[in-house]
Amino acid sequence: MTALDLQTPNLPPHGPKPGWLKIRAPGGERYKQLKSMLRERDLHTVCEEARCPNVEECWGGGTATLMLMGDTCTRACGFCAVKTARKPAALDAAEPAKAAESVVLMELEYVVLTSVDRDDLPDGGAAHFAQTVRAVREASPDTMVEVLIPDFGGDDQSLATLVAARPDVVAQNLETVKRLTHPVRDPRAGYDRTLQLLARVKQLDPTRLTKSSLMLGLGETDDEVRVALRDLRAADVDFLTLGQYLQPTSRHIPVKAWVTPERFESWKVEGEQLGFRYVASGPLVRSSYRAGEFAIRAIARDQHRRRYA
Repeated sequence: MTALDLQTPNLPPHGPKPGWLKIRAPGGERYKQLKSMLRERDLHTVCEEARCPNVEECWGGGTATLMLMGDTCTRACGFCAVKTARKPAALDAAEPAKAAESVVLMELEYVVLTSVDRDDLPDGGAAHFAQTVRAVREASPDTMVEVLIPDFGGDDQSLATLVAARPDVVAQNLETVKRLTHPVRDPRAGYDRTLQLLARVKQLDPTRLTKSSLMLGLGETDDEVRVALRDLRAADVDFLTLGQYLQPTSRHIPVKAWVTPERFESWKVEGEQLGFRYVASGPLVRSSYRAGEFAIRAIARDQHRRRYA
């Protein structure tokens, strides 16, 4: 029997979380040392602020995710607990240098740069992203850089600005299946827009690697997930992550199902059969989960060395 033959049903989200979603608090000497170093310099990571369950594993493996452009988003997605405002604070001009400093201090082999949405900015923050990529590259030439970006309002020139900075991987999350896009995502976000953005990255630079992510447990059907995976492959997306949606507060969209580890494994197999170059699929997988996973690192590092040798 293959993983695709498994038809393990999703479990209803009643009562306590299943055992496979329970984790221990982060610890370890490297985690404590890095956290202390960052606090001394008033630097922060998404890994900590989002209480990511994989923070110790990622930090121990030379991977971390840094948040750019502040902590206030101009959008209000139904799954996300980040605070929102129409007009967030101005960008910190020193942030690209601070991000580069974080990468050096943490001795990162692979960094993910992500951000809130900034629809208040003419370019959605694309130039700021690009400047940060270049700052990291200058400070730590051997570090691979993934960017998990907003959609920049669908503006092609903004995306071109970002791609021209030559990050190793460009990611934008589909988040969910087409039917559930709204209200899961803000009305200004779109299923088709994300697919178009990912496809456009390859048109602008065919050597760029691309990545996307889906949350499961929101009420999607298997057939809808299959359509989403095929749509991502049609956009020539290289890497895919699949994880369990967890409701951040009672005000957010509720969990409709706890998806079992066996079912996640079957999605991994199916994704690989569709042609994704790497699939990370599991209850605790997040969009930046072990971004430096061996398979991704091997592919990205090979291209990185050829570009910057």
